[in-house]
Amino acid sequence: MSSSRPKPRTRALIVALVFALLVAACAPAAAPEAAAPQSTAPSLATITFVQEPDTLNLMYTTMWFVGLLNELWLVGLWNFDDNLAPVPQLAREIPSAANGGISADGRVITVHLREDALWSDGTPLTAADFVFTYEMILAENNTVITRNPYDPFVESVVAENDHTLVITFKEPYAPWLSSIFPYVLPKHVLEPVFQAEGTLDNAAWNRAPTVGVGPYVFSQWESGSHILFTRNPNHWQPANIERIFIRITPDDAAQIAAIKAGDTDIGVFLSFADAPELEALGTVRVVTTPSGFMEGWFFNFGENGHPALKDVNVRRALAYAFNRDQINQDLLLGLTQPPASPWDLSPYASPDVKPWPYDPDKAAQLLDEAGWVVGADGIREKDGQKLILRYVTNMRRLRLDTQVVVQDMYRALGIGVELINHPSDVFFGGYAAGGVIATGQYDIAEWSSQPDAFPDPNSTRWMCREIPGPDNPVGGNWSFYCNPELDALFDLQAATVDTAARIAIFGEIQKIMMDDMVWLGVWQDNDVWSVANRLQNVRLSGADPFWNIAEWTIR
Repeated sequence: MSSSRPKPRTRALIVALVFALLVAACAPAAAPEAAAPQSTAPSLATITFVQEPDTLNLMYTTMWFVGLLNELWLVGLWNFDDNLAPVPQLAREIPSAANGGISADGRVITVHLREDALWSDGTPLTAADFVFTYEMILAENNTVITRNPYDPFVESVVAENDHTLVITFKEPYAPWLSSIFPYVLPKHVLEPVFQAEGTLDNAAWNRAPTVGVGPYVFSQWESGSHILFTRNPNHWQPANIERIFIRITPDDAAQIAAIKAGDTDIGVFLSFADAPELEALGTVRVVTTPSGFMEGWFFNFGENGHPALKDVNVRRALAYAFNRDQINQDLLLGLTQPPASPWDLSPYASPDVKPWPYDPDKAAQLLDEAGWVVGADGIREKDGQKLILRYVTNMRRLRLDTQVVVQDMYRALGIGVELINHPSDVFFGGYAAGGVIATGQYDIAEWSSQPDAFPDPNSTRWMCREIPGPDNPVGGNWSFYCNPELDALFDLQAATVDTAARIAIFGEIQKIMMDDMVWLGVWQDNDVWSVANRLQNVRLSGADPFWNIAEWTIR
C-alpha cells in the first residue's frame, strides 16, 4: 500500500479548511474479452473495468465507473487533486471571497471561464452551455437520476457573457464547490435533439457522444468488450498518451488475471485482499486513496419491502446478528473495519456513534419480542409470514462472498436469506430505467456509497423528496425512507457555512440514523488501485481519480 499520502482523517480536515477559507474569503456481457489495440509506440494505456457503464451521460447515472470517465472527456468547472484540493478546469480560477467570486452574503458564485476552452469539434465552450445543462437537469421530460442541488437550492444560473457564469443560490449553500457543474453538456449538439424530441432520455449522444470537452474524446464502445478514447486535438492541454482503452472484464478474477499478465496498466476497484499478491508481482504498485466510500446495507422501507423491516427492532436485530468484524478479518485481511456511519474517516464523523456490535443473543431476543418466532422448519414467522429476506447486490466477488457468509449467520438465528445478484447496469439503473434497487425489488441491498458531493459531506440519499415513484421518477433515495426531522437537518447543514456548526448538525443526523437503523456499515471502502510501473505521473484522487490524466506518461 502507498504510505506517502496523509492519513484519511488528516486529508479530510485539510478539505474542511479549504471549504471554510473559500466561503470566508457506485451486466458484464458474456462476449469474448477483447485484446487492446496493438501499438509499438508508447501511445496507449489500458484500464480495466469490472462493471460496464450504463450510459456516458452523467445526468442519468450514479454509477462510479461512469464518473471515472468524466475526467477523460467531459470535465467540469474544476476537479479535486490527490490532496483533495480544487483545481480549475473549465474555470480560470476557483471562486473565493478574496477574488470576488463569492458574494458577501455567500449566495452568489461568479465563475470566469477559460477563453481557450473548445468542444472537441472546435466549437467554443461558453457560459450558455452551462445554462443549457442547468435547464436540461430541471426539464420535466428528462428523467434524470436527480435534480439536486439545482432543485431546490439554486435560484438561477445566468450567462453574464460568453465567459462569465453566475450561479445564485436561494441561501448560502455550503457544498457548492463539490456539487455544481462537475460536467457540462454541449448546447449546440443536444439542444436540437431536445427541441425535436422533447427529452434527452433517448439521445444517441448518451452512449456515443460525438463531442466532449476533456483531454480525450470518445471513439468507440463495443458492449461487453471495450470503450476507446482518443486524444482530443482541441484541448488546451494536449494529453501525453494518444489513446485510453477501457477493457471491460467479466469479473474480478478476470481483472486480476489481466494485471498479472501485464495486459492492463490500471486495475480498478480492487479488494484489499488482492493487494498483497499484486504487490508481490514487482510489476505494479498498489495505491489506496481515501474516497469517502463506505460499503453498507440499505433497507427497503417502501411498500415492496418485507413487512418485518418496518419494525426498528427487527432492523436492529439484523445488525446485531451480522458479524461484520468476521467479514473484515476473513475477507479483507483485517485491513479495514465496519464504519459507524456513511461519514466515517471524516471530520464529520460523530465520536458518539459507534458500529453496532455482534450480539446474536440480543438479536434473537429482539426478534422474539417483535413476534418473529422460530417455526417448525427453523425459519422465523409472524402472522403466517416467513422471515425470508431478499439480499440483493451486483456481481462483485467480495459481495458474493459476503452474501454466503451472511446467509449462514442468519440461518442459525432462523432468518431466511434469498441471495440475488444482478449485472451492475441493472442493479444501479434509475427508476425510469427499471433499475432493481431504484424500483424497490429487494429487502436488503448492498453497495458502496459516498456523500453526494465528496469531498464535501452533503448527502440527499435519505431525503423524502428524493424518493422515486410513478409520479416522480427522479430521485436517489432508493431506501424509500422518509423522516421529516432528518430532512430538516440535511437542509440545515447544507445552508450552514460554519464548519464547527455543520459538524454538530451531522452529529444529530448520525444519531437519528443510528437510532432508527437506517443504514448499516459493512466495511470502509477506500479505493484500491494497481498501476503498472511503466505508467508514470499517475496521481490518483479519492474525489476525481483521473484528474491529471493529461499528464500521464508511459516509459
